[in-house]
Amino acid sequence: MTDLNLKEFLPYQLAVLSAKISQEFSEIYQDRFGITIPEWRILAHLSQQSEPLSVREIHKMVHMDKSKISRAAARLEKRGLINKLVSETDRRLVELSLTPDGRTMIDEITPLALEYEEAVLASLGDSPDSFRKAIADLLAARDAA
Repeated sequence: MTDLNLKEFLPYQLAVLSAKISQEFSEIYQDRFGITIPEWRILAHLSQQSEPLSVREIHKMVHMDKSKISRAAARLEKRGLINKLVSETDRRLVELSLTPDGRTMIDEITPLALEYEEAVLASLGDSPDSFRKAIADLLAARDAA
């Protein structure tokens, strides 16, 4: 029987790295803007779209529990950062969109996010492009499955 060495097991390493990077970055926006990781992910995805997104669509993008997304969306709505509307095409869906205040917050977070990303990529030395491609390939292969 082969022993499993977690220090070399890629799925475990990726999960730990993802959690560490997410937590480290969240400290930047939590301190300054008072938003949580789920709230950040909702705002970030909404900022990439010209049309509203449903909680279901965001759930598929971020692989986070729908209930966690719904609670985070309620907090964002209460703060005036997003709008929540019942879908005109499917009354069962709630669609989310950024408010002007939400857009302003994203515009303020974006330079911090890019600066953080640059620091992480710099730690890879001369191989950030090949790392990005490998990650993109892994994600694409898992999305196709």
